[in-house]
Amino acid sequence: MKRKRFLLITGLMMVLVMLLTACSSTPTGTSPEKTPAEPKTALTISAAASLTDALQEMKDQCEKETNTELTFQFAASGTLQRQIEQGAPADVFISAAATQMNALQKQDLLVTETRKDLLKNELVLVVPKDAATVKDFPDLTGEKVKKVAIGVPDSVPAGKYAQETLKYQGLWEQVEPKLVLAKDVRQVLAYVETGEVDAGMVYRTDAKISDKVKITASAPVGSHTPVVYPVAIIKDTKNLDAAKKFVDYLTGEQAKAVFTKHGFTVTAK
Repeated sequence: MKRKRFLLITGLMMVLVMLLTACSSTPTGTSPEKTPAEPKTALTISAAASLTDALQEMKDQCEKETNTELTFQFAASGTLQRQIEQGAPADVFISAAATQMNALQKQDLLVTETRKDLLKNELVLVVPKDAATVKDFPDLTGEKVKKVAIGVPDSVPAGKYAQETLKYQGLWEQVEPKLVLAKDVRQVLAYVETGEVDAGMVYRTDAKISDKVKITASAPVGSHTPVVYPVAIIKDTKNLDAAKKFVDYLTGEQAKAVFTKHGFTVTAK
Protein backbone atom coordinates (compact mmCIF):
# COMPACT_ATOMS: atom_id res chain seq x y z
CA MET A 1 0.00 0.00 0.00
CA LYS A 2 2.75 2.35 0.97
CA ARG A 3 4.64 1.45 -2.20
CA LYS A 4 1.61 2.31 -4.36
CA ARG A 5 1.21 5.64 -2.56
CA PHE A 6 4.89 6.37 -3.08
CA LEU A 7 4.65 5.56 -6.77
CA LEU A 8 1.52 7.70 -7.12
CA ILE A 9 3.14 10.69 -5.43
CA THR A 10 6.30 10.27 -7.51
CA GLY A 11 4.24 10.11 -10.69
CA LEU A 12 2.30 13.23 -9.79
CA MET A 13 5.54 15.11 -9.07
CA MET A 14 6.98 14.14 -12.45
CA VAL A 15 3.81 15.30 -14.21
CA LEU A 16 3.98 18.58 -12.28
CA VAL A 17 7.63 19.11 -13.27
CA MET A 18 6.81 18.44 -16.92
CA LEU A 19 3.94 20.91 -16.83
CA LEU A 20 6.09 23.60 -15.23
CA THR A 21 8.83 23.01 -17.79
CA ALA A 22 6.36 23.25 -20.65
CA CYS A 23 4.91 26.48 -19.29
CA SER A 24 8.30 28.10 -18.85
CA SER A 25 9.46 27.18 -22.37
CA THR A 26 8.42 29.12 -25.43
CA PRO A 27 7.08 26.81 -28.13
CA THR A 28 9.34 26.32 -31.12
CA GLY A 29 8.62 28.83 -33.86
CA THR A 30 6.74 31.26 -31.61
CA SER A 31 9.70 32.99 -29.88
CA PRO A 32 9.50 36.78 -30.21
CA GLU A 33 12.01 38.06 -32.73
CA LYS A 34 14.46 40.74 -31.62
CA THR A 35 14.44 43.89 -33.73
CA PRO A 36 17.71 43.82 -35.66
CA ALA A 37 20.05 46.73 -34.94
CA GLU A 38 20.08 49.33 -37.67
CA PRO A 39 23.31 48.87 -39.67
CA LYS A 40 25.92 51.60 -39.33
CA THR A 41 26.45 53.95 -42.24
CA ALA A 42 30.04 54.30 -43.42
CA LEU A 43 31.22 57.89 -43.88
CA THR A 44 34.52 59.21 -45.21
CA ILE A 45 35.59 62.54 -43.74
CA SER A 46 38.31 64.61 -45.45
CA ALA A 47 39.72 66.96 -42.81
CA ALA A 48 42.62 69.36 -42.42
CA ALA A 49 45.65 67.80 -40.71
CA SER A 50 45.38 70.19 -37.78
CA LEU A 51 42.08 68.56 -36.80
CA THR A 52 43.61 65.10 -36.37
CA ASP A 53 43.71 64.93 -32.57
CA ALA A 54 40.33 66.54 -31.90
CA LEU A 55 38.43 64.41 -34.41
CA GLN A 56 40.15 61.19 -33.36
CA GLU A 57 39.26 61.89 -29.74
CA MET A 58 35.55 62.31 -30.49
CA LYS A 59 35.38 59.47 -33.05
CA ASP A 60 34.00 56.67 -30.83
CA GLN A 61 31.32 58.80 -29.20
CA CYS A 62 30.34 60.37 -32.52
CA GLU A 63 29.96 56.94 -34.14
CA LYS A 64 27.75 55.82 -31.27
CA GLU A 65 25.58 58.95 -31.34
CA THR A 66 25.15 59.06 -35.12
CA ASN A 67 25.19 55.30 -35.84
CA THR A 68 28.02 55.72 -38.32
CA GLU A 69 31.40 54.19 -39.03
CA LEU A 70 33.86 57.02 -39.65
CA THR A 71 36.98 56.95 -41.78
CA PHE A 72 39.12 60.09 -41.56
CA GLN A 73 41.45 61.31 -44.29
CA PHE A 74 43.82 63.91 -42.81
CA ALA A 75 46.04 66.03 -45.06
CA ALA A 76 46.67 69.59 -46.18
CA SER A 77 43.43 71.28 -47.20
CA GLY A 78 44.72 71.91 -50.71
CA THR A 79 45.62 68.25 -51.15
CA LEU A 80 42.16 67.17 -50.00
CA GLN A 81 40.55 69.72 -52.31
CA ARG A 82 42.35 68.27 -55.33
CA GLN A 83 41.45 64.72 -54.31
CA ILE A 84 37.77 65.64 -54.13
CA GLU A 85 37.96 67.41 -57.50
CA GLN A 86 39.43 64.23 -58.99
CA GLY A 87 36.58 62.11 -57.65
CA ALA A 88 38.13 60.62 -54.51
CA PRO A 89 35.43 59.29 -52.15
CA ALA A 90 34.43 61.78 -49.48
CA ASP A 91 31.17 62.55 -47.74
CA VAL A 92 32.23 65.61 -45.72
CA PHE A 93 35.06 68.13 -46.12
CA ILE A 94 36.49 70.24 -43.30
CA SER A 95 39.05 72.73 -44.53
CA ALA A 96 41.47 74.94 -42.60
CA ALA A 97 40.68 77.86 -44.90
CA ALA A 98 37.82 79.22 -46.96
CA THR A 99 39.91 79.19 -50.16
CA GLN A 100 39.72 75.44 -50.72
CA MET A 101 36.03 75.28 -49.84
CA ASN A 102 35.30 78.19 -52.17
CA ALA A 103 37.02 76.36 -55.02
CA LEU A 104 34.82 73.30 -54.55
CA GLN A 105 31.70 75.41 -54.26
CA LYS A 106 32.44 77.21 -57.54
CA GLN A 107 32.61 73.80 -59.21
CA ASP A 108 29.23 72.84 -57.72
CA LEU A 109 30.78 69.98 -55.74
CA LEU A 110 29.14 70.86 -52.41
CA VAL A 111 25.69 70.61 -50.90
CA THR A 112 25.79 74.38 -50.56
CA GLU A 113 23.18 74.76 -47.83
CA THR A 114 25.23 72.53 -45.50
CA ARG A 115 28.28 74.77 -45.57
CA LYS A 116 29.08 76.62 -42.36
CA ASP A 117 32.09 78.08 -40.56
CA LEU A 118 32.85 75.60 -37.82
CA LEU A 119 36.00 76.77 -36.00
CA LYS A 120 38.67 79.42 -35.66
CA ASN A 121 42.36 79.04 -34.87
CA GLU A 122 45.47 81.16 -34.35
CA LEU A 123 48.86 81.19 -36.08
CA VAL A 124 51.92 81.12 -33.82
CA LEU A 125 55.71 81.03 -34.06
CA VAL A 126 57.31 78.00 -32.39
CA VAL A 127 60.88 76.93 -31.65
CA PRO A 128 62.46 73.83 -30.05
CA LYS A 129 61.72 73.83 -26.33
CA ASP A 130 65.23 74.70 -25.15
CA ALA A 131 66.06 77.16 -27.94
CA ALA A 132 66.62 80.83 -27.13
CA THR A 133 67.60 82.41 -30.47
CA VAL A 134 64.11 83.29 -31.75
CA LYS A 135 61.78 85.27 -29.54
CA ASP A 136 59.71 87.10 -32.15
CA PHE A 137 59.18 87.20 -35.92
CA PRO A 138 61.95 89.79 -36.67
CA ASP A 139 64.48 87.39 -35.12
CA LEU A 140 63.93 85.06 -38.09
CA THR A 141 66.11 87.39 -40.16
CA GLY A 142 69.12 86.98 -37.84
CA GLU A 143 72.32 85.23 -38.93
CA LYS A 144 71.93 82.49 -36.30
CA VAL A 145 68.64 81.37 -37.84
CA LYS A 146 69.38 79.07 -40.76
CA LYS A 147 66.09 77.27 -41.41
CA VAL A 148 62.46 78.21 -40.90
CA ALA A 149 59.62 75.78 -41.64
CA ILE A 150 56.19 76.68 -43.01
CA GLY A 151 53.63 74.76 -45.03
CA VAL A 152 53.65 75.05 -48.82
CA PRO A 153 51.65 78.29 -49.28
CA ASP A 154 49.84 77.07 -52.40
CA SER A 155 48.33 74.01 -50.72
CA VAL A 156 48.68 74.37 -46.95
CA PRO A 157 46.51 77.11 -45.41
CA ALA A 158 48.91 77.52 -42.46
CA GLY A 159 51.68 78.12 -44.98
CA LYS A 160 49.61 80.77 -46.74
CA TYR A 161 48.87 82.48 -43.43
CA ALA A 162 52.60 82.35 -42.60
CA GLN A 163 53.49 83.93 -45.92
CA GLU A 164 50.92 86.69 -45.40
CA THR A 165 52.25 87.35 -41.88
CA LEU A 166 55.87 87.64 -43.00
CA LYS A 167 54.93 89.95 -45.86
CA TYR A 168 52.81 92.07 -43.53
CA GLN A 169 55.84 92.59 -41.28
CA GLY A 170 58.20 93.24 -44.18
CA LEU A 171 60.21 90.08 -43.46
CA TRP A 172 59.35 87.87 -46.42
CA GLU A 173 62.28 88.65 -48.71
CA GLN A 174 64.82 88.06 -45.93
CA VAL A 175 63.23 84.89 -44.60
CA GLU A 176 62.25 83.26 -47.91
CA PRO A 177 65.76 81.87 -48.66
CA LYS A 178 65.71 80.09 -45.28
CA LEU A 179 62.35 78.42 -45.77
CA VAL A 180 61.82 74.68 -45.51
CA LEU A 181 58.42 73.92 -47.05
CA ALA A 182 56.32 71.16 -45.53
CA LYS A 183 53.43 69.12 -46.95
CA ASP A 184 51.16 70.04 -44.01
CA VAL A 185 51.21 71.82 -40.68
CA ARG A 186 51.99 68.63 -38.74
CA GLN A 187 55.18 68.18 -40.72
CA VAL A 188 56.19 71.73 -39.79
CA LEU A 189 55.66 70.83 -36.16
CA ALA A 190 57.75 67.66 -36.56
CA TYR A 191 60.63 69.64 -38.10
CA VAL A 192 60.67 71.98 -35.10
CA GLU A 193 60.35 69.14 -32.57
CA THR A 194 63.38 67.33 -33.99
CA GLY A 195 65.48 70.48 -34.30
CA GLU A 196 65.77 70.16 -38.06
CA VAL A 197 64.77 73.83 -38.27
CA ASP A 198 65.29 76.77 -35.95
CA ALA A 199 61.66 77.84 -35.99
CA GLY A 200 58.31 77.17 -37.61
CA MET A 201 54.85 78.62 -37.98
CA VAL A 202 51.92 76.43 -36.95
CA TYR A 203 48.48 76.74 -35.43
CA ARG A 204 48.19 77.25 -31.70
CA THR A 205 46.28 73.96 -31.53
CA ASP A 206 49.27 72.11 -33.02
CA ALA A 207 51.72 73.69 -30.60
CA LYS A 208 49.39 72.73 -27.76
CA ILE A 209 49.82 68.99 -28.37
CA SER A 210 53.62 69.02 -28.24
CA ASP A 211 55.90 69.18 -25.20
CA LYS A 212 58.95 69.53 -27.45
CA VAL A 213 58.23 73.04 -28.72
CA LYS A 214 57.36 76.38 -27.20
CA ILE A 215 55.42 79.35 -28.55
CA THR A 216 57.45 82.54 -28.72
CA ALA A 217 55.00 84.84 -30.53
CA SER A 218 51.53 85.01 -32.05
CA ALA A 219 50.90 86.45 -35.50
CA PRO A 220 49.88 90.12 -35.12
CA VAL A 221 46.18 90.85 -35.42
CA GLY A 222 45.35 91.70 -39.02
CA SER A 223 48.60 90.27 -40.39
CA HIS A 224 46.86 87.41 -42.23
CA THR A 225 43.50 86.19 -43.42
CA PRO A 226 41.40 84.96 -40.46
CA VAL A 227 41.98 81.27 -39.72
CA VAL A 228 38.51 79.83 -40.28
CA TYR A 229 37.54 76.15 -40.69
CA PRO A 230 34.48 75.70 -42.90
CA VAL A 231 32.64 72.37 -43.16
CA ALA A 232 30.33 71.12 -45.93
CA ILE A 233 28.86 67.92 -47.31
CA ILE A 234 30.16 66.74 -50.68
CA LYS A 235 27.47 66.67 -53.37
CA ASP A 236 28.37 63.15 -54.55
CA THR A 237 27.73 61.59 -51.14
CA LYS A 238 25.50 58.52 -51.16
CA ASN A 239 24.75 59.04 -47.46
CA LEU A 240 23.29 62.52 -47.20
CA ASP A 241 21.20 61.94 -44.07
CA ALA A 242 24.09 60.33 -42.18
CA ALA A 243 26.45 63.10 -43.31
CA LYS A 244 24.01 65.70 -41.99
CA LYS A 245 23.90 63.93 -38.63
CA PHE A 246 27.70 64.00 -38.50
CA VAL A 247 27.86 67.73 -39.26
CA ASP A 248 25.17 68.37 -36.66
CA TYR A 249 27.21 66.40 -34.13
CA LEU A 250 30.20 68.68 -34.75
CA THR A 251 28.15 71.64 -33.54
CA GLY A 252 26.80 69.86 -30.47
CA GLU A 253 27.96 70.32 -26.89
CA GLN A 254 30.09 67.17 -26.72
CA ALA A 255 32.05 68.07 -29.85
CA LYS A 256 32.39 71.70 -28.75
CA ALA A 257 33.97 70.56 -25.48
CA VAL A 258 36.57 68.51 -27.37
CA PHE A 259 37.36 71.29 -29.84
CA THR A 260 37.74 73.81 -27.01
CA LYS A 261 39.99 71.42 -25.09
CA HIS A 262 42.30 71.28 -28.11
CA GLY A 263 42.47 75.07 -28.40
CA PHE A 264 39.96 75.81 -31.14
CA THR A 265 37.35 78.54 -30.93
CA VAL A 266 33.96 77.11 -31.90
CA THR A 267 31.94 79.45 -34.11
CA ALA A 268 29.16 77.24 -35.50
CA LYS A 269 25.80 76.98 -33.71
